[in-house]
Amino acid sequence: MDCFGTRAVVATALHTDIIDFGKGQPSLSLLPLAAWRAATDHCLAQGDAGLLQYGADEGDAGFRESLAQFLSRRYAMPVTAAELVVSAGASQALDLVCTRFTRPGDTIFVEAPTYFLALDIFRDHGLQVVGIPIDEDGIRVDALQDALVHHRAAFLYTVPSFQNPSGTTMSAARREQLMAVSRSHDLLIIADEVYQLLDFGSAPPPPLAAYVHTARVLSIGSFSKICAPGLRLGWLHGAPALLNTITQSGLVQSGGGLNPFVSGAMRSLIDLGLADTVLDGLRRVYAERSAVLCRAMRELLPAVTFVEPTGGYFVWAQLPAAQSAAELLPFARTGGVAFHPGTRFSSGGFGRHVRLSFAYYDAPELVEGVLRLAQVPFPSTRQTA
Repeated sequence: MDCFGTRAVVATALHTDIIDFGKGQPSLSLLPLAAWRAATDHCLAQGDAGLLQYGADEGDAGFRESLAQFLSRRYAMPVTAAELVVSAGASQALDLVCTRFTRPGDTIFVEAPTYFLALDIFRDHGLQVVGIPIDEDGIRVDALQDALVHHRAAFLYTVPSFQNPSGTTMSAARREQLMAVSRSHDLLIIADEVYQLLDFGSAPPPPLAAYVHTARVLSIGSFSKICAPGLRLGWLHGAPALLNTITQSGLVQSGGGLNPFVSGAMRSLIDLGLADTVLDGLRRVYAERSAVLCRAMRELLPAVTFVEPTGGYFVWAQLPAAQSAAELLPFARTGGVAFHPGTRFSSGGFGRHVRLSFAYYDAPELVEGVLRLAQVPFPSTRQTA
């Protein structure tokens, strides 16, 4: 019997050296080259040489105005340019937050599990990470309150909608509870909201950006997930007082506004209506790919449990009892398939979990990847956490 307790399956004729479900990025076919060419041509036709200058600390004013209008429409709530500061992607925004709001040795809270590369950024800054468990409604506020008894945290890092890796979306009630804790403990909330707009037809609750004037919240957004990663363009959304802390950093003061030229082209993409077209196309494709992956898993991996996502990039799946995802991975690679084991997303636990991304591959490759998983022999019966 194979590692998943499934019946024998027959491999397809699709030949790919390795299908890596760990790739949390869009496939090349989804990158909007033609739309970006049109936007860049439109931007350059304006004759604004200022886009080739260092630029304002907050970012190009025209772009921030267009971004505010875009977010107001997509978030279904008012957003102003004064609430936005441009970043070179979400990762750089998070690094700036760590630089300006923490010192080495500080404690921060994260969800358990959480985005594994964010953990790397926190380690780079010498931060002590305390995990707060989540459930089907998002971060457990009762566990957060218990942690606050024992720790003074510089901030809480959360991915509220279509969480990486679990796909969980924080409920509206849980968001209100979290904001109440933020106010009562003066706790800074760093909301990584890069998946907020990637729903598959049913919008999540309003982003935590909705609370920037009533609690200490900094929301991080990025065009990496809703347009193209190579743009390296994102934003911080917050009250002006918090944003001022960001723009007073040595990095911004030395280099000026972040990514001014790409900001100008993105302004054209928004103003021409192409940003909406690109985003809606991605939502449609990801919904289709998610459905294909989940259908194949239900059919070929019946012993694996998961909740079908309603947005984002990922399926968070649990292997049968007594199986270790980390031990399985090298055998899976030999069989031509890879994934991220759950242990990457926390300092402990989740040994039976795997994160599978459906963003990178078309339907035939997704099905082939599941077929390959279903044929992987399991190396051990040692019980895992």
